[in-house]
Amino acid sequence: MINRILIRVKVVQMLYSYLLTQSEFHIDSAPEAPTADRRFAYSVYLDLLLAISELSGVSTARGRGVQTVAVPVQLRDGKLAPALASSEELKTVLTRGTSDIDGLRPMLQAVADAIASSEAFRDYKKVKTRTPADEARFWNVILETVFMKNAEVNAFFRSLPGFTGKGLEMGLHEAQDSLAAFGASRMGYLSAKADLQRSLDKAYDLYFGLFELIADITREQLNRIEAAKEKYVPTAADLNPDMRFVENKFVARLLADEAFCKRVEKQPMHWSDDPVLVPRLLDEILASDIYKKYMGAPSADYAADCELWRDLCKCIILPGEALAEAMENQSVFWNDDMQVMGTFVLKSLRQMASAPDGEPLPFLPQYKDAEDEAFGPELFTLAVQHRDEYRALIDRFIDREHWDTERIAFMDIVVMTCAIAELLNYPAIPVPVTMNEYVEIANSYSTARSGQFVNGVLYSVSDYLRSEGRLNK
Repeated sequence: MINRILIRVKVVQMLYSYLLTQSEFHIDSAPEAPTADRRFAYSVYLDLLLAISELSGVSTARGRGVQTVAVPVQLRDGKLAPALASSEELKTVLTRGTSDIDGLRPMLQAVADAIASSEAFRDYKKVKTRTPADEARFWNVILETVFMKNAEVNAFFRSLPGFTGKGLEMGLHEAQDSLAAFGASRMGYLSAKADLQRSLDKAYDLYFGLFELIADITREQLNRIEAAKEKYVPTAADLNPDMRFVENKFVARLLADEAFCKRVEKQPMHWSDDPVLVPRLLDEILASDIYKKYMGAPSADYAADCELWRDLCKCIILPGEALAEAMENQSVFWNDDMQVMGTFVLKSLRQMASAPDGEPLPFLPQYKDAEDEAFGPELFTLAVQHRDEYRALIDRFIDREHWDTERIAFMDIVVMTCAIAELLNYPAIPVPVTMNEYVEIANSYSTARSGQFVNGVLYSVSDYLRSEGRLNK
Protein backbone atom coordinates (compact mmCIF):
# COMPACT_ATOMS: atom_id res chain seq x y z
CA MET A 1 0.00 0.00 0.00
CA ILE A 2 2.95 2.27 0.64
CA ASN A 3 3.99 2.17 -2.99
CA ARG A 4 7.42 2.56 -4.52
CA ILE A 5 6.67 6.10 -5.67
CA LEU A 6 6.47 7.27 -2.06
CA ILE A 7 9.34 5.02 -0.98
CA ARG A 8 11.64 6.61 -3.58
CA VAL A 9 10.74 10.09 -2.36
CA LYS A 10 11.52 9.19 1.23
CA VAL A 11 14.82 7.51 0.34
CA VAL A 12 15.88 10.63 -1.56
CA GLN A 13 14.90 12.85 1.37
CA MET A 14 16.76 10.76 3.95
CA LEU A 15 19.84 10.36 1.75
CA TYR A 16 19.94 14.12 1.20
CA SER A 17 19.83 14.80 4.96
CA TYR A 18 22.37 12.09 5.71
CA LEU A 19 24.92 13.11 3.10
CA LEU A 20 24.81 16.72 4.23
CA THR A 21 26.17 15.73 7.64
CA GLN A 22 27.89 12.37 7.34
CA SER A 23 31.49 11.45 6.79
CA GLU A 24 33.28 8.15 6.40
CA PHE A 25 36.50 7.56 8.26
CA HIS A 26 38.17 10.90 7.91
CA ILE A 27 41.95 11.00 8.03
CA ASP A 28 43.37 14.29 9.26
CA SER A 29 45.56 16.13 6.79
CA ALA A 30 49.27 16.54 7.47
CA PRO A 31 49.89 19.73 9.45
CA GLU A 32 51.21 22.72 7.53
CA ALA A 33 54.54 24.15 8.76
CA PRO A 34 54.54 21.68 11.67
CA THR A 35 56.58 21.90 14.84
CA ALA A 36 58.69 18.91 15.82
CA ASP A 37 55.94 17.75 18.16
CA ARG A 38 53.23 18.04 15.49
CA ARG A 39 55.35 16.32 12.87
CA PHE A 40 55.99 13.34 15.13
CA ALA A 41 52.38 13.32 16.38
CA TYR A 42 51.08 12.97 12.84
CA SER A 43 53.31 10.00 12.09
CA VAL A 44 52.17 8.31 15.32
CA TYR A 45 48.56 9.07 14.41
CA LEU A 46 48.87 7.29 11.05
CA ASP A 47 50.72 4.33 12.59
CA LEU A 48 48.00 3.83 15.21
CA LEU A 49 45.21 3.81 12.64
CA LEU A 50 47.07 1.28 10.48
CA ALA A 51 47.78 -0.85 13.56
CA ILE A 52 44.07 -0.92 14.43
CA SER A 53 43.33 -2.21 10.94
CA GLU A 54 45.91 -4.98 11.41
CA LEU A 55 44.55 -5.82 14.86
CA SER A 56 41.05 -6.08 13.39
CA GLY A 57 42.19 -8.72 10.91
CA VAL A 58 42.48 -6.44 7.87
CA SER A 59 46.11 -6.45 6.77
CA THR A 60 47.66 -3.32 5.30
CA ALA A 61 50.73 -5.26 4.14
CA ARG A 62 51.83 -4.72 0.56
CA GLY A 63 53.26 -7.77 -1.14
CA ARG A 64 53.45 -11.39 -0.06
CA GLY A 65 55.08 -13.21 2.81
CA VAL A 66 53.72 -11.01 5.62
CA GLN A 67 51.96 -12.99 8.32
CA THR A 68 48.46 -11.81 9.23
CA VAL A 69 47.77 -11.15 12.89
CA ALA A 70 45.56 -13.81 14.47
CA VAL A 71 42.76 -11.96 16.25
CA PRO A 72 39.47 -13.00 17.93
CA VAL A 73 36.46 -13.15 15.67
CA GLN A 74 34.77 -10.33 17.59
CA LEU A 75 37.45 -7.96 16.31
CA ARG A 76 36.92 -9.03 12.71
CA ASP A 77 33.20 -8.35 12.39
CA GLY A 78 33.22 -4.59 12.91
CA LYS A 79 32.85 -1.64 10.56
CA LEU A 80 35.98 0.22 11.58
CA ALA A 81 38.70 -1.88 9.90
CA PRO A 82 36.97 -2.01 6.47
CA ALA A 83 36.48 1.76 6.65
CA LEU A 84 40.16 2.24 7.42
CA ALA A 85 41.22 -0.15 4.69
CA SER A 86 39.11 1.71 2.12
CA SER A 87 40.44 5.12 3.11
CA GLU A 88 42.18 6.71 0.13
CA GLU A 89 44.31 8.82 2.49
CA LEU A 90 45.70 5.75 4.24
CA LYS A 91 46.29 4.02 0.91
CA THR A 92 48.35 7.01 -0.12
CA VAL A 93 50.36 6.78 3.10
CA LEU A 94 51.16 3.13 2.36
CA THR A 95 52.00 3.82 -1.27
CA ARG A 96 54.42 6.58 -0.36
CA GLY A 97 56.05 4.49 2.34
CA THR A 98 55.61 7.21 4.96
CA SER A 99 54.30 4.83 7.61
CA ASP A 100 56.23 2.90 10.27
CA ILE A 101 53.70 0.04 10.28
CA ASP A 102 56.25 -2.43 8.92
CA GLY A 103 58.37 -1.84 12.01
CA LEU A 104 55.35 -2.25 14.29
CA ARG A 105 53.99 -5.37 12.63
CA PRO A 106 56.24 -7.93 14.43
CA MET A 107 54.87 -6.70 17.77
CA LEU A 108 51.20 -6.80 16.87
CA GLN A 109 50.55 -10.47 17.62
CA ALA A 110 51.61 -9.93 21.23
CA VAL A 111 49.38 -6.88 21.36
CA ALA A 112 46.47 -8.88 19.92
CA ASP A 113 46.96 -11.55 22.58
CA ALA A 114 46.99 -8.88 25.29
CA ILE A 115 43.77 -7.40 23.89
CA ALA A 116 42.09 -10.84 23.92
CA SER A 117 42.85 -11.25 27.62
CA SER A 118 41.91 -7.70 28.64
CA GLU A 119 38.92 -6.73 30.76
CA ALA A 120 37.86 -4.24 28.09
CA PHE A 121 37.60 -7.04 25.52
CA ARG A 122 35.62 -9.25 27.90
CA ASP A 123 33.11 -6.42 28.33
CA TYR A 124 33.10 -5.75 24.58
CA LYS A 125 32.17 -9.38 23.83
CA LYS A 126 29.14 -9.13 26.14
CA VAL A 127 27.54 -6.48 23.94
CA LYS A 128 25.22 -8.46 21.65
CA THR A 129 24.58 -5.74 19.08
CA ARG A 130 27.66 -3.57 18.79
CA THR A 131 27.28 -0.18 17.17
CA PRO A 132 30.09 1.71 15.43
CA ALA A 133 30.16 4.00 18.47
CA ASP A 134 30.73 0.97 20.73
CA GLU A 135 33.55 -0.15 18.44
CA ALA A 136 35.18 3.28 18.45
CA ARG A 137 34.99 3.53 22.25
CA PHE A 138 36.53 0.08 22.62
CA TRP A 139 39.52 0.91 20.41
CA ASN A 140 40.03 4.21 22.19
CA VAL A 141 40.35 2.33 25.48
CA ILE A 142 42.59 -0.34 23.94
CA LEU A 143 44.98 2.22 22.44
CA GLU A 144 45.50 3.84 25.80
CA THR A 145 45.46 0.86 28.17
CA VAL A 146 46.90 -1.98 26.04
CA PHE A 147 48.61 -0.81 22.89
CA MET A 148 50.60 2.12 24.25
CA LYS A 149 51.34 0.22 27.48
CA ASN A 150 53.13 -2.54 25.58
CA ALA A 151 56.83 -2.19 26.37
CA GLU A 152 58.03 -3.13 22.87
CA VAL A 153 55.60 -0.77 21.19
CA ASN A 154 56.54 2.06 23.50
CA ALA A 155 60.25 1.44 22.94
CA PHE A 156 59.68 1.32 19.18
CA PHE A 157 58.08 4.75 19.08
CA ARG A 158 60.82 6.18 21.28
CA SER A 159 63.45 4.86 18.88
CA LEU A 160 61.98 6.61 15.86
CA PRO A 161 63.73 9.66 14.39
CA GLY A 162 62.18 12.90 15.62
CA PHE A 163 60.65 11.31 18.73
CA THR A 164 59.16 13.66 21.31
CA GLY A 165 57.13 12.65 24.33
CA LYS A 166 54.59 15.36 23.70
CA GLY A 167 54.30 14.30 20.05
CA LEU A 168 53.60 10.71 21.13
CA GLU A 169 50.81 11.86 23.42
CA MET A 170 49.38 14.20 20.80
CA GLY A 171 49.36 11.42 18.18
CA LEU A 172 47.43 9.12 20.53
CA HIS A 173 44.81 11.80 21.22
CA GLU A 174 44.46 12.61 17.52
CA ALA A 175 43.79 8.95 16.73
CA GLN A 176 41.23 8.76 19.52
CA ASP A 177 39.47 11.85 18.18
CA SER A 178 39.25 10.35 14.69
CA LEU A 179 37.85 7.11 16.10
CA ALA A 180 35.20 9.01 18.05
CA ALA A 181 34.25 11.01 14.94
CA PHE A 182 33.90 7.79 12.95
CA GLY A 183 31.62 6.29 15.59
CA ALA A 184 29.46 9.40 15.56
CA SER A 185 29.20 9.55 11.75
CA ARG A 186 28.33 5.87 11.45
CA MET A 187 25.64 6.30 14.08
CA GLY A 188 24.36 9.08 11.84
CA TYR A 189 23.92 6.48 9.09
CA LEU A 190 22.04 4.14 11.41
CA SER A 191 19.93 7.03 12.63
CA ALA A 192 19.09 8.05 9.05
CA LYS A 193 18.10 4.50 8.19
CA ALA A 194 15.92 4.34 11.29
CA ASP A 195 14.35 7.68 10.32
CA LEU A 196 13.54 6.25 6.91
CA GLN A 197 11.66 3.37 8.52
CA ARG A 198 9.88 5.73 10.93
CA SER A 199 8.86 7.91 8.01
CA LEU A 200 7.38 4.93 6.17
CA ASP A 201 5.57 3.83 9.33
CA LYS A 202 4.20 7.36 9.78
CA ALA A 203 2.79 7.25 6.26
CA TYR A 204 0.79 4.16 7.23
CA ASP A 205 -0.29 5.94 10.42
CA LEU A 206 -1.68 8.70 8.22
CA TYR A 207 -3.71 6.17 6.23
CA PHE A 208 -5.51 5.07 9.40
CA GLY A 209 -5.49 8.63 10.69
CA LEU A 210 -7.67 9.75 7.79
CA PHE A 211 -10.25 7.13 8.71
CA GLU A 212 -10.02 8.31 12.30
CA LEU A 213 -10.73 11.84 11.05
CA ILE A 214 -13.99 10.59 9.53
CA ALA A 215 -14.99 9.21 12.93
CA ASP A 216 -13.97 12.42 14.71
CA ILE A 217 -16.04 14.60 12.36
CA THR A 218 -19.06 12.36 12.98
CA ARG A 219 -18.58 12.63 16.75
CA GLU A 220 -18.31 16.41 16.49
CA GLN A 221 -21.68 16.58 14.75
CA LEU A 222 -23.21 14.28 17.38
CA ASN A 223 -21.85 16.55 20.14
CA ARG A 224 -23.40 19.55 18.43
CA ILE A 225 -26.76 17.80 18.19
CA GLU A 226 -26.68 16.86 21.87
CA ALA A 227 -25.65 20.40 22.84
CA ALA A 228 -28.53 21.86 20.81
CA LYS A 229 -31.01 19.85 22.85
CA GLU A 230 -29.68 21.56 25.96
CA LYS A 231 -30.37 25.08 24.71
CA TYR A 232 -32.44 27.30 26.96
CA VAL A 233 -35.11 27.45 24.27
CA PRO A 234 -34.48 24.55 21.83
CA THR A 235 -36.37 24.46 18.56
CA ALA A 236 -38.38 21.54 17.29
CA ALA A 237 -35.50 20.69 14.93
CA ASP A 238 -33.10 20.74 17.90
CA LEU A 239 -35.28 18.31 19.82
CA ASN A 240 -35.97 16.05 16.84
CA PRO A 241 -32.83 16.26 14.66
CA ASP A 242 -32.17 14.34 11.46
CA MET A 243 -29.68 11.68 12.61
CA ARG A 244 -28.83 10.28 9.17
CA PHE A 245 -25.33 11.80 9.10
CA VAL A 246 -24.31 10.75 12.64
CA GLU A 247 -25.87 7.30 12.22
CA ASN A 248 -23.98 6.72 8.99
CA LYS A 249 -23.75 2.95 8.55
CA PHE A 250 -20.17 3.04 7.29
CA VAL A 251 -18.98 5.06 10.32
CA ALA A 252 -20.80 2.68 12.66
CA ARG A 253 -19.07 -0.27 11.04
CA LEU A 254 -15.74 1.56 11.17
CA LEU A 255 -16.06 2.19 14.91
CA ALA A 256 -16.98 -1.46 15.47
CA ASP A 257 -14.03 -2.79 13.47
CA GLU A 258 -11.54 -4.41 15.83
CA ALA A 259 -8.46 -3.87 13.66
CA PHE A 260 -9.27 -0.17 13.22
CA CYS A 261 -9.88 0.40 16.93
CA LYS A 262 -6.63 -1.31 17.92
CA ARG A 263 -4.68 0.66 15.35
CA VAL A 264 -6.15 4.01 16.42
CA GLU A 265 -5.47 3.18 20.04
CA LYS A 266 -1.77 2.82 19.22
CA GLN A 267 -1.60 6.06 17.23
CA PRO A 268 0.66 8.56 19.04
CA MET A 269 -1.30 11.57 17.76
CA HIS A 270 -4.97 12.29 17.22
CA TRP A 271 -6.96 14.95 15.35
CA SER A 272 -8.93 15.68 18.51
CA ASP A 273 -5.76 17.26 19.89
CA ASP A 274 -6.32 20.06 17.36
CA PRO A 275 -9.18 22.31 18.61
CA VAL A 276 -9.73 23.89 15.17
CA LEU A 277 -9.48 21.21 12.48
CA VAL A 278 -12.51 18.98 13.14
CA PRO A 279 -15.01 21.83 13.75
CA ARG A 280 -13.70 23.65 10.67
CA LEU A 281 -14.04 20.59 8.44
CA LEU A 282 -17.51 19.86 9.79
CA ASP A 283 -18.61 23.41 8.97
CA GLU A 284 -17.35 23.00 5.40
CA ILE A 285 -19.13 19.66 5.08
CA LEU A 286 -22.45 20.95 6.41
CA ALA A 287 -22.34 23.82 3.91
CA SER A 288 -21.54 21.56 0.95
CA ASP A 289 -23.87 20.38 -1.79
CA ILE A 290 -22.61 16.82 -1.17
CA TYR A 291 -24.03 16.89 2.38
CA LYS A 292 -27.28 18.52 1.32
CA LYS A 293 -27.85 15.96 -1.46
CA TYR A 294 -27.15 13.09 0.95
CA MET A 295 -29.48 14.42 3.62
CA GLY A 296 -32.20 15.16 1.07
CA ALA A 297 -32.24 11.69 -0.46
CA PRO A 298 -35.26 9.50 0.37
CA SER A 299 -33.02 6.90 2.02
CA ALA A 300 -29.42 5.81 2.30
CA ASP A 301 -28.04 2.29 2.44
CA TYR A 302 -24.56 1.15 3.47
CA ALA A 303 -23.09 1.65 -0.02
CA ALA A 304 -24.48 5.19 -0.18
CA ASP A 305 -23.03 5.93 3.26
CA CYS A 306 -19.60 4.80 2.03
CA GLU A 307 -19.98 6.88 -1.10
CA LEU A 308 -20.81 9.96 0.99
CA TRP A 309 -17.48 9.80 2.80
CA ARG A 310 -15.63 9.03 -0.39
CA ASP A 311 -17.09 12.17 -1.97
CA LEU A 312 -16.42 14.27 1.14
CA CYS A 313 -12.81 13.07 1.32
CA LYS A 314 -12.23 13.59 -2.38
CA CYS A 315 -13.84 17.03 -2.71
CA ILE A 316 -13.55 18.69 0.70
CA ILE A 317 -11.27 17.01 3.24
CA LEU A 318 -8.21 15.96 1.22
CA PRO A 319 -7.79 19.00 -1.05
CA GLY A 320 -8.71 21.54 1.63
CA GLU A 321 -6.35 23.94 3.39
CA ALA A 322 -7.60 22.97 6.85
CA LEU A 323 -6.11 19.48 6.78
CA ALA A 324 -2.85 20.65 5.16
CA GLU A 325 -2.35 23.21 7.93
CA ALA A 326 -3.15 20.71 10.67
CA MET A 327 -0.78 18.11 9.26
CA GLU A 328 2.17 20.45 9.63
CA ASN A 329 1.61 20.33 13.39
CA GLN A 330 0.96 16.60 13.56
CA SER A 331 4.07 15.02 12.02
CA VAL A 332 7.11 16.22 10.07
CA PHE A 333 6.93 12.98 8.08
CA TRP A 334 3.49 13.73 6.60
CA ASN A 335 4.41 16.67 4.36
CA ASP A 336 4.67 14.52 1.23
CA ASP A 337 2.42 11.62 2.19
CA MET A 338 -1.05 13.12 1.79
CA GLN A 339 -1.44 12.67 -1.95
CA VAL A 340 -0.45 9.00 -1.90
CA MET A 341 -2.26 8.08 1.32
CA GLY A 342 -5.33 10.05 0.30
CA THR A 343 -5.50 8.06 -2.95
CA PHE A 344 -5.39 4.81 -1.01
CA VAL A 345 -8.08 5.97 1.40
CA LEU A 346 -10.37 6.69 -1.57
CA LYS A 347 -9.52 3.27 -3.02
CA SER A 348 -10.27 1.61 0.32
CA LEU A 349 -13.62 3.41 0.68
CA ARG A 350 -14.67 2.08 -2.71
CA GLN A 351 -13.67 -1.47 -1.71
CA MET A 352 -15.37 -1.13 1.67
CA ALA A 353 -18.65 -0.21 -0.02
CA SER A 354 -18.94 -3.79 -1.29
CA ALA A 355 -17.43 -5.53 1.76
CA PRO A 356 -19.73 -8.37 2.97
CA ASP A 357 -21.59 -7.81 6.25
CA GLY A 358 -20.03 -9.38 9.31
CA GLU A 359 -16.49 -9.36 7.92
CA PRO A 360 -13.64 -7.03 8.94
CA LEU A 361 -13.23 -3.94 6.80
CA PRO A 362 -10.63 -4.52 4.04
CA PHE A 363 -7.93 -2.06 5.12
CA LEU A 364 -4.87 -2.15 2.89
CA PRO A 365 -1.64 -3.68 4.29
CA GLN A 366 1.34 -1.41 4.83
CA TYR A 367 3.21 -2.93 1.88
CA LYS A 368 2.07 -4.89 -1.14
CA ASP A 369 4.63 -7.62 -0.47
CA ALA A 370 7.98 -8.39 1.17
CA GLU A 371 9.89 -6.97 -1.81
CA ASP A 372 8.26 -3.57 -1.41
CA GLU A 373 8.90 -3.65 2.34
CA ALA A 374 12.62 -4.25 1.76
CA PHE A 375 12.91 -1.83 -1.17
CA GLY A 376 13.42 1.39 0.81
CA PRO A 377 16.07 0.24 3.31
CA GLU A 378 17.94 -1.70 0.61
CA LEU A 379 17.94 1.22 -1.82
CA PHE A 380 19.16 3.61 0.89
CA THR A 381 21.99 1.25 1.88
CA LEU A 382 23.08 0.71 -1.74
CA ALA A 383 23.09 4.45 -2.41
CA VAL A 384 25.22 5.10 0.69
CA GLN A 385 27.66 2.26 0.11
CA HIS A 386 28.30 3.04 -3.57
CA ARG A 387 27.82 6.79 -3.66
CA ASP A 388 31.43 7.46 -4.67
CA GLU A 389 31.16 5.04 -7.61
CA TYR A 390 27.82 6.52 -8.64
CA ARG A 391 29.10 10.08 -8.26
CA ALA A 392 31.98 9.22 -10.61
CA LEU A 393 29.43 8.06 -13.19
CA ILE A 394 27.44 11.26 -12.77
CA ASP A 395 30.52 13.46 -13.13
CA ARG A 396 31.58 11.56 -16.22
CA PHE A 397 28.48 12.55 -18.14
CA ILE A 398 27.87 16.11 -17.03
CA ASP A 399 28.03 18.42 -20.04
CA ARG A 400 30.38 21.07 -18.66
CA GLU A 401 29.72 23.39 -21.59
CA HIS A 402 26.12 23.81 -20.46
CA TRP A 403 26.26 23.04 -16.74
CA ASP A 404 28.53 24.60 -14.11
CA THR A 405 29.58 21.64 -11.95
CA GLU A 406 30.17 23.92 -8.97
CA ARG A 407 26.58 25.14 -9.08
CA ILE A 408 24.76 21.86 -9.59
CA ALA A 409 22.08 21.45 -6.93
CA PHE A 410 23.10 18.89 -4.33
CA MET A 411 19.57 17.46 -4.46
CA ASP A 412 20.16 16.63 -8.15
CA ILE A 413 23.23 14.59 -7.19
CA VAL A 414 21.26 12.77 -4.51
CA VAL A 415 18.38 12.03 -6.89
CA MET A 416 20.74 10.63 -9.53
CA THR A 417 22.63 8.59 -6.92
CA CYS A 418 19.40 6.85 -5.93
CA ALA A 419 18.41 6.41 -9.56
CA ILE A 420 21.72 4.72 -10.47
CA ALA A 421 21.45 2.48 -7.40
CA GLU A 422 18.04 1.37 -8.66
CA LEU A 423 19.16 0.96 -12.28
CA LEU A 424 22.03 -1.32 -11.29
CA ASN A 425 20.43 -3.38 -8.54
CA TYR A 426 16.78 -3.94 -9.48
CA PRO A 427 16.64 -5.81 -12.79
CA ALA A 428 12.86 -6.29 -12.57
CA ILE A 429 12.20 -2.54 -12.68
CA PRO A 430 12.23 -1.26 -16.29
CA VAL A 431 14.72 1.49 -17.07
CA PRO A 432 12.05 3.97 -18.28
CA VAL A 433 10.14 3.55 -15.00
CA THR A 434 13.23 4.37 -12.93
CA MET A 435 14.18 7.30 -15.17
CA ASN A 436 10.71 8.83 -15.15
CA GLU A 437 10.25 8.48 -11.40
CA TYR A 438 13.49 10.24 -10.51
CA VAL A 439 13.02 12.97 -13.09
CA GLU A 440 9.65 13.68 -11.45
CA ILE A 441 11.29 13.77 -8.01
CA ALA A 442 13.88 16.23 -9.33
CA ASN A 443 11.13 18.40 -10.79
CA SER A 444 9.27 18.42 -7.48
CA TYR A 445 12.11 18.81 -4.99
CA SER A 446 14.94 20.61 -6.77
CA THR A 447 15.33 23.51 -9.20
CA ALA A 448 13.26 24.49 -12.25
CA ARG A 449 15.84 22.99 -14.62
CA SER A 450 16.62 19.89 -12.54
CA GLY A 451 14.29 17.52 -14.36
CA GLN A 452 15.93 18.28 -17.70
CA PHE A 453 19.42 18.00 -16.22
CA VAL A 454 18.74 14.74 -14.36
CA ASN A 455 17.08 13.20 -17.42
CA GLY A 456 20.06 13.99 -19.65
CA VAL A 457 22.70 12.65 -17.27
CA LEU A 458 20.75 9.49 -16.41
CA TYR A 459 20.14 8.78 -20.10
CA SER A 460 23.90 8.93 -20.75
CA VAL A 461 24.70 6.86 -17.66
CA SER A 462 22.19 4.14 -18.60
CA ASP A 463 23.58 3.95 -22.16
CA TYR A 464 27.11 3.64 -20.80
CA LEU A 465 26.15 0.95 -18.27
CA ARG A 466 24.39 -1.01 -21.01
CA SER A 467 27.44 -0.81 -23.28
CA GLU A 468 29.55 -2.10 -20.39
CA GLY A 469 27.22 -5.07 -19.89
CA ARG A 470 26.20 -3.89 -16.42
CA LEU A 471 22.62 -3.01 -17.28
CA ASN A 472 20.84 -6.11 -18.48
CA LYS A 473 17.21 -5.09 -18.72
